[in-house]
Amino acid sequence: MVDFDVLNAIIAPEAEAMGLALVRVAFFGGTSDPTLQVMAERPDTRQLTIDDCADLSRRISDRLDALEEAGKDPIEVAYRLEVSSPGIDRPLTRRADFADWAGHEAKIALKEKLNGRQRFNGELVGIDGDTVTISDKEGVEHKLPFDAIDTAKLVLTDKLIAATVPLSIEGADEMEEEGQD
Repeated sequence: MVDFDVLNAIIAPEAEAMGLALVRVAFFGGTSDPTLQVMAERPDTRQLTIDDCADLSRRISDRLDALEEAGKDPIEVAYRLEVSSPGIDRPLTRRADFADWAGHEAKIALKEKLNGRQRFNGELVGIDGDTVTISDKEGVEHKLPFDAIDTAKLVLTDKLIAATVPLSIEGADEMEEEGQD
């Protein structure tokens, strides 16, 4: 089993050294395709360039390789490293995410049922202390303990797309023109 506290303690400083914020570290794929997934972003833009992904991937690989050579490998099986931005319909993993993306549609799944429910969809109201609030389609607000959340992510909507400004649209005109020929 992978110890995420250990992995976060290894990976977070590598991201921070590049001026990046770590969004999520996950391990999935089972025995057929074990994958260490790292999502990070620039705090000022909430995005990540391809060069950022490549640089962070190299830093993490070098750090994990050094640990393996020292006999302290935190992952005992062969795996694939995947470094990416969280994307537009991003996972919500940090308390700040629930505040920053308030007003947008989200899906939240709890680790266990709360008042007979485990899944909640609706507009994210925000977070107050350790309580996340989401308002469903009927306008009913549900108060969810942050520590009870298993997964949460934004839903791709026109409002979310409008709120997400790309780092650069340089070259977009040329790409569109080339595709029309």
